[in-house]
Amino acid sequence: MKKKTLLYGLLIVVALVVVFVFGPVMQAATKTDRNVLVVGCDAAFPPFEYLDEETGELTGFDLDLMRAIGAELGMEVVIKNVSWDGIIPGLLAGNYDVIASGMTITEERQQVVNFSDPYINAGLVIVTRAGDNRIKGPEDLAGKRVAVQINTTGDLAATEMQEKGIKIASIKRFNHATDPFLELKNGAADAVVMDLPVAGAQIKANPGQYQIIGEAFTTEEYGLALRKSDTELLAKINQALVTLKANGTYDEIYRKYFGE
Repeated sequence: MKKKTLLYGLLIVVALVVVFVFGPVMQAATKTDRNVLVVGCDAAFPPFEYLDEETGELTGFDLDLMRAIGAELGMEVVIKNVSWDGIIPGLLAGNYDVIASGMTITEERQQVVNFSDPYINAGLVIVTRAGDNRIKGPEDLAGKRVAVQINTTGDLAATEMQEKGIKIASIKRFNHATDPFLELKNGAADAVVMDLPVAGAQIKANPGQYQIIGEAFTTEEYGLALRKSDTELLAKINQALVTLKANGTYDEIYRKYFGE
C-alpha cells in the first residue's frame, strides 16, 4: 500500500508536528508496559489482515506473524483495528507500537517511521474476469474501467498511468481491498490493479471468476512500521524475524495463507 504524493506531503507535516510537539509525552506513555506489544492494522486487506466472519477474530498473515513475533519476544500481542488513512498518525500518537498492515516500504514513509527488515515481496498485477483476453499489459488499460483500493500502490500506479498518457476511461476507488474485485465480478469494471498476494487470495477464494494478466509489473516490499524512537524494539523484532524464518515458523504461516 502507498499513499499518493499529496497525501504523503500532508502526512509528513502532521507527523513532524506530532513528533516534535508531543514526542516526549508519547514516549513516556508507550513505555509503561513492554510486556505488551500493541499492533495497529486496517483489517480490510485479506489475506494479510481481515475479520474472520465465522469466528469474529482479527486474522491474516501479518497478524499471525506478529503473534509469532510476540511469542518469540515473550510479549502479549494486542491487535487494534484502525482506519488506513490515520494509521501512521495513530502510531506516532502512541496508540500502538507497531503497524502490521501490508505496508509498502517507501522513502516517503521512511521520513517519519522506521521499518523492519522486509518480510514479504509483493508487486502489482492486473486482474480481469476469467476468459477476458482484451488486456495483455498496462498499456491495454487505455479506454478501460479500472478498480483499485483507494490510496494504495494500485491507486497510485493507475493514476501515474493516466499521467503518462495511458487514457484509462475511469479509476474507481474503494475503501476495502475486496470491493474492486466485486466491481469487476459484477461487470462494472474491466480490470483491477492490486498487490499480487491479495489478487492471488481472491482468485483462490473465487474459483473460475478472475485471472491474473502476465507477471507483476512492479516490485514492492512490505515492512512493519515503528516510531523512530523505538530502535531497541525494532532490533528485537528484526531478530525475531530472523529466528522465525530459520526455525520454519515463517514458512508455516506463509503456507497457511498463500500455499506452497
